[in-house]
Amino acid sequence: MPSPDAAEPGARHAALPPAELFHRIFELLAAMEEAQRAKVVELARRLIPTLTAEDIRNPHDFPGLDDPDWHFEDGQLAGIESVRFALRGLARDVLGDGEGREARERPESDGQPGAGREGGGTQGE
Repeated sequence: MPSPDAAEPGARHAALPPAELFHRIFELLAAMEEAQRAKVVELARRLIPTLTAEDIRNPHDFPGLDDPDWHFEDGQLAGIESVRFALRGLARDVLGDGEGREARERPESDGQPGAGREGGGTQGE
């Protein structure tokens, strides 16, 4: 018969303080967002090699970006960004604004496509 600890994953580990948990979540999301943004840029530049970061944020101006694979990858990026924005609100509710800000702080992207996009992908903007 398994021990009671075996039935409860993580029962042997001390719970992280909420601020640390949110901080780790935001770090993970930042890494996911960076990797997906690189994938979006790489695919866009395979389709149209001369695209700039600003161009990629305005795909409707470039018929060559009307590619289902590119739109899928850009949609994945928009989804990651949406999760980050939703978790910002949750962190603010759980931790209060000061602690929530500290938990989610990370360096912003350096002019990368999609950096600073509030609320979603580049499609239909």
